Amino acid sequence: MVLTYSPKVFLPLTNLCRNSCDYCAFRQKPADSWTMTPDQVDEVLAGGASMGCTEALFCLGDTPETGFASYRELLAGWGFESTVDYLVWGGQRALEAGLLPHTNAGILSGPDMDRLFEINVSLGLMLESVSDRLCEPGGPHAAAPDKRPSVRLAMLDEAGQRGIPFTTGVLVGFGETVVELADTLDAIAELHARWGHIQEVIVQNFVPHHGTRMADSPACSTDRLMQAVAMTRERMPAEVSVQAPPNLNPGTTEQLVKAGINDFGGISPLTPDYINREQAWPHIATLRAEVEALGYRLEPRLPVYPAWVEWLNPDLQSRCRETSCV
Repeated sequence: MVLTYSPKVFLPLTNLCRNSCDYCAFRQKPADSWTMTPDQVDEVLAGGASMGCTEALFCLGDTPETGFASYRELLAGWGFESTVDYLVWGGQRALEAGLLPHTNAGILSGPDMDRLFEINVSLGLMLESVSDRLCEPGGPHAAAPDKRPSVRLAMLDEAGQRGIPFTTGVLVGFGETVVELADTLDAIAELHARWGHIQEVIVQNFVPHHGTRMADSPACSTDRLMQAVAMTRERMPAEVSVQAPPNLNPGTTEQLVKAGINDFGGISPLTPDYINREQAWPHIATLRAEVEALGYRLEPRLPVYPAWVEWLNPDLQSRCRETSCV
């Protein structure tokens, strides 16, 4: 059996976000925030290409221009009218550098997804949970309007209608019940049954971060995570990969594999995990040794899985065929 990972660079275009999730350490207030400049984007892309990366992951907060005038002014100064304009530019620069873009930019309209799909090989949005209860006052999503299940499900459905290879996932151990987790996984499986566009499901365990409202909440237990991985594998068809981030779960490679993962997600030799900065990526040689000790092979992959390459436009299909994972 082959287990996979994606050699990537992580480009957090901005850590401004109009949502305020109780567990998020990525989002910052305007006074403490930062937005990557075009020169910084080019620098990271060049560094990633020189180190053999194949994925350029663009990740940022939800529609920051709708909440921050200073950010809109910054974009305008660079010649961009919107974040999507900047993402389109960044995706084109990634392709020029020899990397394949994958973008997770929060909630996007259908036309914006179409624009990004012209230069991205896949898009993503974490569903996290379909529990409306978690959005009620006192819940972790109470101050995050874009985390309403109906909003996220609508975007996932529209991506399927538009034939976009998609990554989604669940967050585990942040207050959801087992029943709510099962409902979330079933919703993902139903979307895939309808459109066939879900290429992978990330099972991400909650880790508390200093300075957040959930800093003192207990981390997701290993047992809870393994249960969630097993539930995900059971509910997804074989063609949908199941992924868990290894940097959040050091020392559990054997347990994760036995529970049902077949992918470790993006791992970068250059950039940190900006969502979980305290958790460093594992060294690929170390992860490969752990995997081989279990009788498997660890191989790199592209940010679009082989079964979905034919969904891309001809130019991106050619770039996928020309991009070598070594």
